Amino acid sequence: MAASSDEMKKYTYRRYKEGDSQPNAWREEIFQASWTHKCPTYVQRTPPCQASCPSGHDIRGWMNIARGIDKAPGDMAWQQYAFYRMVEANPFPSVMGRVCPAPCQDGCNRNEVEDYVGINAIEQYVGDWGLQQKLALPKADKDTGKKVAIVGGGPAGLAAAYFLRQMGHGCTIFDEHTELGGMMRYGIPGYRTPRDVLDGEIQRIIDMGVELRMGTRIGSDVTLAEIEEEYDAVFWGIGAQSGRALPVPGGDAVNCITGVAFLNAFNDGRLQHVAGRVIVIGGGDTSIDVASVARRLGHITTVNESDRPEYVVLGQTAHDVASAAKREGAEVMLITRRDVKDMPAAQKEIEDALREGVEIRGNLAPVGVVMGDDGRAVALRVAEMGEVDGKRAPVPGTEYDIDADLIVSAIGQVGDFSGFEEFDNGKGLMNSDRNYRSPQRPNHFVAGDILRPHLLTTAIGQARIAVDGIDQVLQGADLKRRPKYEGVRFNMLNYLKEHGKELAEQHGEVRGTDDANFAIHNFEDRSANEVIPHDKLFLGHFNYEARNKRDEVHIGADEVLGNFEERLRGYLEEQAVAEAKRCMSCGQCFECDACVVYCPQDAVYKNKKSEQSLGRYVDTWYDKCIGCHICADVCPTGYIQMALGE
Repeated sequence: MAASSDEMKKYTYRRYKEGDSQPNAWREEIFQASWTHKCPTYVQRTPPCQASCPSGHDIRGWMNIARGIDKAPGDMAWQQYAFYRMVEANPFPSVMGRVCPAPCQDGCNRNEVEDYVGINAIEQYVGDWGLQQKLALPKADKDTGKKVAIVGGGPAGLAAAYFLRQMGHGCTIFDEHTELGGMMRYGIPGYRTPRDVLDGEIQRIIDMGVELRMGTRIGSDVTLAEIEEEYDAVFWGIGAQSGRALPVPGGDAVNCITGVAFLNAFNDGRLQHVAGRVIVIGGGDTSIDVASVARRLGHITTVNESDRPEYVVLGQTAHDVASAAKREGAEVMLITRRDVKDMPAAQKEIEDALREGVEIRGNLAPVGVVMGDDGRAVALRVAEMGEVDGKRAPVPGTEYDIDADLIVSAIGQVGDFSGFEEFDNGKGLMNSDRNYRSPQRPNHFVAGDILRPHLLTTAIGQARIAVDGIDQVLQGADLKRRPKYEGVRFNMLNYLKEHGKELAEQHGEVRGTDDANFAIHNFEDRSANEVIPHDKLFLGHFNYEARNKRDEVHIGADEVLGNFEERLRGYLEEQAVAEAKRCMSCGQCFECDACVVYCPQDAVYKNKKSEQSLGRYVDTWYDKCIGCHICADVCPTGYIQMALGE
């Protein structure tokens, strides 16, 4: 039976009447006093901390665990749950929490309130807890039968081994050193990466079933043809462990060495002292490490010719008299072509170096090395930087000499391609596509400093993407297009399964959730393509809270000699939790109740506890919603968007 016209009027509404041909004013169409045609949707985006992290950490995810919003399954400790969330992206939380310069903190939206969240400090705390509890890394239940050769046992190679074993692929690391770690071991001093911490995090990866061929160099000990015959794919993580020599006249003097060689000799125990006056040229983290190590080593008053530091670095020393002579602090100067405030090294490391007695001079360029009668460098000739013919360059006529016993060049790094020269791109590095596949051969992938010297976390993030490509190739699939923002992102279905909720088992993806019973109404995940900026948050929700800073041991110039103790002191548990609570959970609900409290129509409501899960704390009755925008306006995290109806 057909409904009457009067009855139909109760169910229908016509914005336009017969004969209407022009819309009303735009404001009238969209906004009528206290209502609009829009209703809230719930949109997840990538937080800027994760978008700034080269390894793609789910920082918001493990912050929510630390703060208690995301509860660990069963009786698992929150630290263990956070640890396993961390290592989904990076298997070195303890090391990274100490040495990563934390671009994630630079991107943190909390900077718009008062100060960034101490992401690194929480990562160190959880990483150290994992080592203390001897937590193992997760791996696949069975092997695929495929084998991958990993050339290089540094951060990229070790990360590749970890991700490959998670997928069930066999792998063998080939490394020419006696110990694994690459630049983490041979490039960063032990007072920044304590060796027990580094060894513990490396051992966890080896325990996953990784084969090792130490003291083996591809290209000489084993040919590339032999590798390709035995393995299904090859991962290159050889690093850039050859420093660039100083490109000025006299730069090849015997006591002009590279920063990479200097740190390598120190970290493997050969270098025990330096010359009296050391000049370091650079401005990046390597130059700061060289200068800081030189201050700690100091020089000795009696030096046999064969004990000079340059001979030790070159591996030619016969003996060492350092223990028998008076050791004094070395005079160390770092010069950079940039202004000191523009140096790329981490600001904290610069401040520590200055405090420890390193002199830093900016806007100076090396233009030559002054040689003595014995052919050794006795001074570095520099010129002031300025405008020359419209370009920044050394200014003629401003040259002067700085006395030096040792000159260390930390101006760049290249790889050693002996035995596989075809991979050299002509600049001492390798090339790759966005999947980190080598253009030379289809089953070869590459990551780390050999592409472009950068951060440890960059090498690890590249390795994860490269291994994803290796996995696709080993399965005979075409490489998929990479998302705009890489990273380990919150997955609604995986989360529900992890927490024993079976509502989502019949769903293949989270779309069209307006009538679903497993996800929030009108939930949309845009995190692969969008970052949530600070101007989409309601910053007024957040009170001023000072950052919980890690304790640091500050060493003065008079105390630095021979001091190789770790400078950072990690959080206690209560500090880690308190700092995690400062996280603004950008782009995802953190259950503040603001939308429920301020909705004038009671249209926003909390889900039943039995149906609640992360991201599914509130929902909306759309028959009550009048589109007033208040819930979106007061949402601190930018999770609510007034978009329904557009």
